This record gives sequence, C-alpha cells and structure tokens, in this order.
Amino acid sequence: MALFDQRNRTLNRHSRRIYAIYEIIYTLVDFGAASLFLGGSIMFFDESLKTPAIWCFVLGSLLFASKPTLRLIREVHLLANGSEEDVDALAARFGYIPPNDGQQTK
Repeated sequence: MALFDQRNRTLNRHSRRIYAIYEIIYTLVDFGAASLFLGGSIMFFDESLKTPAIWCFVLGSLLFASKPTLRLIREVHLLANGSEEDVDALAARFGYIPPNDGQQTK
C-alpha cells in the first residue's frame, strides 16, 4: 500500500484505532487553533491586549501549520502497521507457519 491510501485506515483493528487516535488529536488541534484565533480577535478590541492577541494568532497559526505534519505522521504510522496479509506473507517467506487458530483448513 502507498501513503495516503484510504485502505490503510481499515486494514485491521489496530489500524482503525491508530486512525481514530490521530483524528481525535487532529480535531483537538483544530479546536485549539480556532479558540486562539477567536480569543485573539476578541482581545484586539482592547488596545492594552494587543500583544497577547498577536501571540494568540501566532500560536493558532502554529497549530494550523502542524496539521499537515500530523497527517503525514499518521499516514507513515498506518503504512508501518501493514495489513495482516502483508505480515502473513512476510512470515511465510521466512518459513513461519502460524498455528491453527480454530479455523478449519481445506
């Protein structure tokens, strides 16, 4: 599979969990950035709060800038997770035969 292939998100239970965790983090970053921008905008109405407002904008911008990095890290994490078929194929190449897990063999 390749980076940003949507099938990586649902390969197995572990990959679905990884995807969900990153989505929660991504959403929290969005809320944080939006809150900082809203707070900075409100602070700009008071001249004495102009400097903290600017810092809110800078921090909000950093959070927005971190979103593509989070996406890339998530995709690399999902790609590294691999599918169960990929893991089984790799194990077979090295001569490992998994024990019968209760499924009937043909």
